[in-house]
Amino acid sequence: MSRKTCALAVSAVLVSAATAGAQPTRINQFEAWGVYAHGNGSNRSCYVLSVPVAQQPAGVNHGENYFLIAPQSGPSPLMPQAIMGYTLKADSRITLTIGNDSFTLVPKDNAAWVRDPAREPALVTAMRGGAEMTLKATSARGTSTAYTYSLKGVSAALQALRNCR
Repeated sequence: MSRKTCALAVSAVLVSAATAGAQPTRINQFEAWGVYAHGNGSNRSCYVLSVPVAQQPAGVNHGENYFLIAPQSGPSPLMPQAIMGYTLKADSRITLTIGNDSFTLVPKDNAAWVRDPAREPALVTAMRGGAEMTLKATSARGTSTAYTYSLKGVSAALQALRNCR
């Protein structure tokens, strides 16, 4: 499965689960990060997911926002992805910062992926070693937004993801 196909499949699972009422199953929770599964047998998909602990600007309807990491085939075994509760501005620059490390994400509708797939392992490594990460994005309406995610538990969740089948 190609990187883009896998990313769209993960997005589709979250969207279809939300709209169809079929909720993913939380396998385990590790502080701010949960391990989730959706589907059965060969159609089962697993991923780790967290929600922001802070969001800006205040007083704006941000919808439901998530940051997830899903297994994928290819050179990078894990694919980080942001899912936003609103449509992102097309061709905008989304910045993800962890300590002194910065990563650029590219938007497509309400999701964003690392611009350079070769940087995905570096992002996951930074997440494992960091305390928090900040994602800055622009909505299709032009609103600048920022989300802070705790990275507590991400290493344990990623370890548990290996056993999710």
